[in-house]
This record gives sequence, structure tokens and C-alpha cells, in this order.
Amino acid sequence: MRMPKHTNWHVITGAPCSGKTAVIEMLARRGYRTVPEIARSYIDSRLAQGATLDAIKADALAFEGHILLEKVRIERRLPADQLVFMDRAVPDSIAYFQIEGLDPAQPLLHSRAVRYKSIFLFERLAFEKDAVRSESCETAGRLEALLVEGYSRLGYTLVRVPVMPVARRADFILAHVCAGP
Repeated sequence: MRMPKHTNWHVITGAPCSGKTAVIEMLARRGYRTVPEIARSYIDSRLAQGATLDAIKADALAFEGHILLEKVRIERRLPADQLVFMDRAVPDSIAYFQIEGLDPAQPLLHSRAVRYKSIFLFERLAFEKDAVRSESCETAGRLEALLVEGYSRLGYTLVRVPVMPVARRADFILAHVCAGP
């Protein structure tokens, strides 16, 4: 088996509606390199073209496979030594494949190619539906458990980020990164 590429990339993950995007946007405004959530970007672009959310997600394997391969493609182009904050990463696809009843072998295989510096798991906020979020509150809870299981299975220790204002969450992450090993 090939050795994974060790990186200076920090993943922000969590259930839908946990505040990841707001913190990623704040980190970007503060001058840090960030990678937005691929699924949200893809869905937004398809909605702008006139597709419906149901049509976009009609074929779960095609949708999840597209998101997975786009994450892999983006990560291949990132410099491993550069400090990057990611709104989800390849291992998140393990949970999303499982929630859709799909075999997670492909995202597991791709997840072993990279080692992230740290994984931040955001505690959940009050659940709110929006134009892109199709999950229910119950599904969000299941996703959170699957995310923890998937990252743990890959040997990561997750740093739990409690609910607090966006700026404090960003500060919490930066303090952890600066104090890192």
C-alpha cells in the first residue's frame, strides 16, 4: 500500500447546520486559504442552471460519486505544506455514501491517500432547512455519528468545537492550529 501524503490541511466537519461554512468564510476573510464545501458549490451551480434539488440528487451514486471525485481532484492540486482550512474533505464522503445506502469502499480508498493535520468536528446548531440542505434533523444526527466513525476508523482524533459565536469558533480553531504538535 502507498504511503499517504501528509499535509498541513485542517478539516472542518460536522452535521449539516453546524456552522462550518460561516467559520470557513470568516477564516477566508482573515486571509487564510480555504476550500469551500464542494457539494454546496455544486448544488448551488446546478440550481442556478434551473435544476431542482430532487433532480440533482435523484441518482445518489452519481451525485455522491461526483462530489467525491471533485474533492479528490481539488486535493490533488493543493500544496501539501500549505496551511489550508477545508469545509469537509474526502473522508466526509464515507458518511454520505453510507447515509445513502451505498458501499463506502471508494471513499475509504481515496481517504487513505492523504493525512490531514487536524479534524475539527463542529457541534450542531439548531437545525434549519435551506435551498441546498435536504437532510432532516434526524438524518443530520446520523450523519454526525457516521462522520465521527469514519474519521476515527482512519485513525484521526477529532477536536470537538463547541457551539459559540462564529468569531470565537474561528479563534478556537486558530489557537489549536498554532499550538499544534
